[in-house]
Amino acid sequence: MMTFRIFCSGNIAFKVFSSIHIVPVSSKSCLSRIGLERHCSVVGIFKKGIKCSYCHSVPVMAGDIPANISNGNAQHDPKRTFQVVVAATRDMGIGKDGKLPWKLPSDLKFFKEVTMNVSDPVKKNAVIMGRKTWESIPLQNRPLPGRLNVVLTRSGSFDIATAENVVICGSMNSALKLLAATPYCLSIEKVFVIGGGQVLRESLNAPECEAIHLTDIETKIECDTFISPIDFSVFQPWHSSFPLVENNIRYSLVTYVRVRHSATELHALHDGEKTDGKLYLNKFEVERFSFLPKMIHERHEEYVYLRLVQDVIANGAQKNDRTGTGTLSKFGCQMRFNLRRSFPLLTTKKVFWRGVVEELLWFISGSTNAKILQEKGVHIWDGHASREYLDSVGLSCREEGDLGPIYGFQWRHFGAEYTGMHADYTGKGFDQLLDVIDKIKNNPDDRRIILSAWNPSDLKKMALPPCHMFAQFYVDNGELSCQMYQRSADMGLGVPFNVASYSLLTCMIAQVCDLLPGDFIHVIGDAHVYRTHVRPLEEQLQKQPKPFPILKINPLKKEIDSFVASDFELVGYDPHYKIEMKMAI
Repeated sequence: MMTFRIFCSGNIAFKVFSSIHIVPVSSKSCLSRIGLERHCSVVGIFKKGIKCSYCHSVPVMAGDIPANISNGNAQHDPKRTFQVVVAATRDMGIGKDGKLPWKLPSDLKFFKEVTMNVSDPVKKNAVIMGRKTWESIPLQNRPLPGRLNVVLTRSGSFDIATAENVVICGSMNSALKLLAATPYCLSIEKVFVIGGGQVLRESLNAPECEAIHLTDIETKIECDTFISPIDFSVFQPWHSSFPLVENNIRYSLVTYVRVRHSATELHALHDGEKTDGKLYLNKFEVERFSFLPKMIHERHEEYVYLRLVQDVIANGAQKNDRTGTGTLSKFGCQMRFNLRRSFPLLTTKKVFWRGVVEELLWFISGSTNAKILQEKGVHIWDGHASREYLDSVGLSCREEGDLGPIYGFQWRHFGAEYTGMHADYTGKGFDQLLDVIDKIKNNPDDRRIILSAWNPSDLKKMALPPCHMFAQFYVDNGELSCQMYQRSADMGLGVPFNVASYSLLTCMIAQVCDLLPGDFIHVIGDAHVYRTHVRPLEEQLQKQPKPFPILKINPLKKEIDSFVASDFELVGYDPHYKIEMKMAI
């Protein structure tokens, strides 16, 4: 038997719990009237039989909570969805000797922010925990303030008769059903499961779990309590902080969101019929992720790009340009992307991933022949390789398709004399790319790990001087990061490609050098939006981001020149539709 106290206006309680005996309770024991803005709101737990003119103690067996009421409408067995908040080591250890084996102030701050953040100021969130977790909270801190505390216990002797904002339930199932019914569906905004081990093992990959807010502890710490690993076929990263270090412990704050049913759930939904596994892993069954706390939702790294686009459109200087199209422009911008758990391929529009891969492999090969890309169905260089364009920039002697000593040539043959796209440049010039790899392997602290496409003596020979012209690599803690400088950045068409291309290059070099990917930092000189792109970009700005995909690279490839397009696989890329923008040439 459990009891809880509700404040009711009118006869709401009678309507909702008409099948349950309602026992009057005493006004002497009433807590302050909280939540008058709503029909009902939970204010505590009281024993059966105390009288009050406007409060009621409703005795309910844990398994008998009415399941046919949600938001006042009859439904079939509704249950609240929830999000998990947990700190765990890489092997999913969460505690030792009944305590947290770490002290991380930023983790505690993150926990408080996530579980207390509400968009509706008259509502609060609920936190569900086991009895041992409740008892582990210092007496002066319980119940956790500003939240409804739901304690799970089957102990008949467990009693919190004088605690405010506390509910006792016999199981997770009964708690979720209770929170789906009035008054909780009216007063509780989000539900968070916070521990302990048994509760988390039951909840982490449950169908009702929408998100997991994980403090991912990278430092090895001994634990004796463990939970199940996250099912990454179901959950994808939404946001990951850059690594933090406190008390000599390295960790990150990561949010994973459910994007699809598990294989078991999918099997049940389709009555055992087989489904296309690859298609399944690249199709989301969740289209919007507004269930996340606002502070978490807005941390998606795609917003870094979207906010910059919005800023350029709203505040950019009006400028003329060589194409005659006209731009809105800002000078001196930066974006930063975390490559550790996901890959920054934009989702608010579909990005031509195959084109990103083929172009980068083309650069790495040292080729300057646009026809090689054309033969693979990649036409991003067609405009600058056309007969008409080459003639217009004074390269009429150049064969159509010959772009001159652009990116790949400078990466692999810097300083060599360019004689045409068909020439053999083996052993000629300086191979910057191999030099970068050699320094990363043998002198990782070198501050001269540079890859440059900017060669002033060759600029007039190029169909288009390099836009992304300079990259520096940095090694720390077994991770490889890259900072790229781009003198001129077409925010609509070019930048989504550039971010993906240099992120991919960083991941490839990291694998070749037995490192892990770290950060990609994109520094932009002239960040501009062409006037013809304003409307398409305003359309894109209306889209809500989805989780970035996961990049998988063939682990057998250890030489930079050995990669082929089939060595790269994106898992979980389900973007919004393609948005057409015309390239300014």
